[in-house]
Amino acid sequence: MNRGRRAILLAGLAVVFAALAASEVASREAEIERRVGRSVPVVVASEPIARGTRIDASKLAIRNLPASFAPRLSFGDAEQVIGARAAVSIAAGSDLQPDLLQGDRVGASGALVDASSNQRIVRLIVVGAAGELTAGARVDLLITRDNDAGAATTSVGLRDAEVIESAPAAAVADGASAGLPRVSVAIRVTLRQAVLLAEAQNSAREIRALPRPPEANR
Repeated sequence: MNRGRRAILLAGLAVVFAALAASEVASREAEIERRVGRSVPVVVASEPIARGTRIDASKLAIRNLPASFAPRLSFGDAEQVIGARAAVSIAAGSDLQPDLLQGDRVGASGALVDASSNQRIVRLIVVGAAGELTAGARVDLLITRDNDAGAATTSVGLRDAEVIESAPAAAVADGASAGLPRVSVAIRVTLRQAVLLAEAQNSAREIRALPRPPEANR
């Protein structure tokens, strides 16, 4: 075999081995994801935050964790937290959770808003049209999750919720909601519903808000 053919053969073998290695890596990654869950974003403190401090974007960072290791009540989007105040002193690197924050009705962009003792008002980032999700609107929330087989399943997470306030949120560049309009909404819920929605915001693929027609509220 001359040198030219030997070089071509070696190059071909290199391509084959590289493809096999890439396939093996992909298989291992898929197996790991199957065991511990897909990676989800978790909002953390990027620096120490003193009690009573109003939280802005400079004090936050995003850490990606397997879904099975992410705190159940953590936040998945910084916009849910911006505007709230620290209820306690928060160490750098800490996962931000509702019990570490306090709402402030004065700040329209607050992540948590004060409510009566038997109600909660929580802020979510949802897919929807800002013009249809204004204060006073009633909405149903659809939650889309990935099942163990990787297929998407959608269910009704909340019916007839009241929108307290809303503001446009930045669109995302990738994922299931890439390019779709997003809105930050504060809605009135029970404590149990607040817990379920906090978990959904952290782990669900998408939360979509569907406005109810006026006649449905009569």
